[in-house]
Amino acid sequence: MKLVVLDANNPAQPFPPLQNALRKPNGLLAVGGCLSSERLINAYRHGVFPWFSGDDPILWWSPHPRLVLFPEKLVVSKRLAKTLRQKKFDVTFNQAFESVIAKCAELRANAEGTWISDDIQRAYSQLHREGVAHSFEAWHNGELVGGLYGVALGKVFFGESMFHTMNDASKVAFSHCVHYLQTQGFQLIDCQVHSEHLVSLGAEEISRTEFYNLLKKYDQ
Repeated sequence: MKLVVLDANNPAQPFPPLQNALRKPNGLLAVGGCLSSERLINAYRHGVFPWFSGDDPILWWSPHPRLVLFPEKLVVSKRLAKTLRQKKFDVTFNQAFESVIAKCAELRANAEGTWISDDIQRAYSQLHREGVAHSFEAWHNGELVGGLYGVALGKVFFGESMFHTMNDASKVAFSHCVHYLQTQGFQLIDCQVHSEHLVSLGAEEISRTEFYNLLKKYDQ
């Protein structure tokens, strides 16, 4: 099936139906377009997210299956529960968004290259200024040692990336994130694709169709 090429000058252009996504590579749906706030919000509301390396065009994905976490199903291991009780980390909300996304980009680059390019950082920082993207930060002795960021629409939080430089720092930040989202009435956390780290915290795979139906139910 031929990929749809999105018009960079028309951020309101609809995405193609999700069933048009390729099987290989899994979930590739469209190419091109832009990273404007309007385009990104349209993408998330359609069940799509951007993911591409620095030299590639913008690629848009809707994989099957989809990894999600229902907040009430968060798994807290005995080790993590002990760390939480010790209050080893101070956790904040929306206090260092640009630092969190920069740290996520830095660690990915050190490992295997990063898709969190300067353009991505600028785009999501703009979403943050618009009140759509958010961060949770874990601090130790005043130093940022873990965190995550994502996009909130309706009752759905779309997790994008997390980092840690100390053991359990990202898990503590994620645990606080999930509990905070519960208090705010969120029903679904999108984790995008399979990750053993997130599965250990209670994430599970559902079909693309089920994900889209939940998205339509909770994106209000």
